[in-house]
Amino acid sequence: MTLSEPWLAAWSTAWSTLLGLWPTLLGVVLLVVLAGLVLRGYRTQHPWAPAFALLRGTLQLAAISLVLSGIITNPLWVGVGLVVMFTAAVVTVTRRIGTSRQHVAWVAAAMGAGVGATLTIVFTTGAIEFSPRYVLAIGGIIIGNAMSIATLSGRRFREGVSEHWDEVEGWLALGARPRQATRELARRAVYFAMIPSTDQTKTTGLVTLPGAFVGAIFGGASPLEAGRFQIVVLAGILCAGSIAAVTLLHLLAPVRHKPVAQMA
Repeated sequence: MTLSEPWLAAWSTAWSTLLGLWPTLLGVVLLVVLAGLVLRGYRTQHPWAPAFALLRGTLQLAAISLVLSGIITNPLWVGVGLVVMFTAAVVTVTRRIGTSRQHVAWVAAAMGAGVGATLTIVFTTGAIEFSPRYVLAIGGIIIGNAMSIATLSGRRFREGVSEHWDEVEGWLALGARPRQATRELARRAVYFAMIPSTDQTKTTGLVTLPGAFVGAIFGGASPLEAGRFQIVVLAGILCAGSIAAVTLLHLLAPVRHKPVAQMA
């Protein structure tokens, strides 16, 4: 074997892999471009934001794919991975609802309560095997969905207070405490923030096949085992989201000044 043969073999493998990815790349590009054109045609704000979000997600997914094989069986690195995920989620939520240090602490406390309680129940009851790979998988799913619910509840609350500020001011003028003046708006915000997850749960198996379920089947699990895993995931999402949203709005509810509008 000459020195050039290994190089040629590696090049051939890389080229074959690249050619195999072209259909995927073409499909993804067409989908994203179509979405951007539709949003731009309707003159929505930031029509290409989904495209940039997908690009960023692709790069992040590629990076995590490279390191997952090295950390998925190591409890220490799994813990580090979850901390990174949680920190990124807290920063994302905070950017959507406020940028003060106080908001960072509130978001971290709310999400920590929801995620912590959920994972504790899941693994102490034995609903899911307590092992590094399952901790990473379930933890990532729960953190991501808690982030979405916290963001929706926080933004909905701030928008509700801004839109009904005259009503809030009226309650304050009548002697109501700040928390009392915004209590119904906070409850409404939690309800609306939970709608997507609740609807997804109600229509699972009828309208949608969740990613965890499909992934488990593709990974070789039986449909029954995949279904059990998915039910635990859905219950965990609802639990973590409920706790995170209620805790966050309990902290945000005492409003004394009209909220400043947040950019999307």
